[in-house]
Amino acid sequence: MRKYIAIIIASLALFTGQAHAQRCLPKMQGIEVRANLADGFKPGSNDGGYSFGAALSTYTKKGNKWMFGGEYLLKNNPYKDTAIPVAQFTAEGGYYFKILSDARKIVFVYAGASALAGYESVNWGEKVLHDGSTLHDRDAFVYGGALTLDVEFYVADRIALLANLRERCLWGGDTRKFHTQFGLGIKFVIN
Repeated sequence: MRKYIAIIIASLALFTGQAHAQRCLPKMQGIEVRANLADGFKPGSNDGGYSFGAALSTYTKKGNKWMFGGEYLLKNNPYKDTAIPVAQFTAEGGYYFKILSDARKIVFVYAGASALAGYESVNWGEKVLHDGSTLHDRDAFVYGGALTLDVEFYVADRIALLANLRERCLWGGDTRKFHTQFGLGIKFVIN
């Protein structure tokens, strides 16, 4: 009799509806790694920019999330036949609101705001350029914020592909205040 009950339970477990993974539960955390292009991308020119970043995201009620991380942004400013590098090292903390998701919880769209603080280096601290010109821009601590539109697409229960569009605004430095970024990333859910 036990044998028949075990077979019935096993067949019910195998042939009933599929269980779907639960995503974006409160206190669930994920590690994100991102690569972005900054202020457009012009291959072969001296006016390129890119950024790399990593962050820890923690979900709250209703699928919203807190984000804490760091980012490195390098923007080349053209000067004659060369480029002057401007590097920013920033820490970020922000809150993202879920504005859209599908019923199966595969695609999520977030809008968020973040506070940024860090350090900006112009030409890696060297004031004199190769032609003898002197830079008046200086290295400085920078602060500001970012507005972000973020999309998560789950390809597995614990892996999501990311796409984002963001506008950063940083004060305190001598260079451009606004930077538009767009890029891709990957997220690994850790618990």
